[in-house]
Amino acid sequence: MSVSEGDACPEFSMPSDGGGTISLADLKGKPAVIYFYPKDDTPGCTKEACGFRDMLPDFSGVGAAIIGVSKDKVAKHDKFKAKYELTFTLGSDEDGAVCEAFGTWVEKSMYGRKYMGIERATFLVDADGKIAKVWRKVKVKGHVEEVLAAVQAL
Repeated sequence: MSVSEGDACPEFSMPSDGGGTISLADLKGKPAVIYFYPKDDTPGCTKEACGFRDMLPDFSGVGAAIIGVSKDKVAKHDKFKAKYELTFTLGSDEDGAVCEAFGTWVEKSMYGRKYMGIERATFLVDADGKIAKVWRKVKVKGHVEEVLAAVQAL
C-alpha cells in the first residue's frame, strides 16, 4: 500500500512513549507531521529527531503536532527521548501495521544485501485528515526546514 498527496490519512493507533497511545483521532482538527525513521539512536535518525526537537516551537506556533514512528519498542523510545530531550510523541509500530498502511516498509539494499526496513519518509496531514504533502527517501539535511515551510503554507 502507498499513500499519496490528496489521500485520506490512513487510520492508525499504536503505543507511544511514556505508556500512552497515539492515533489519527488524536490529531483531528490540527495539522500533523508524521515522520517514519529506521531506528532510535542511530546517526541519521538522531539528527532528524533533534532537528524536529529544535524547531518544535515553530511547528507548535502554527498548531502542528510532530509524531515520529519506528518499529522500536516503547522502552527504547523512552530512552531515546530522555537522552536527546525530545518533547514530541514517538509511536511504536512493532508489528509494522502503520508502516504498511503508509507504504514505508520497503525492500532496501546495503552493500549488495537486500532486506526489509523502514524508508525514511514524512507525511504532512492537514487539519481535515488529508495528506497535504509526502516526502519519500528523505535526506536529513534541510528536511525539517522544508517540512516547516510546507506546514506554514497550509
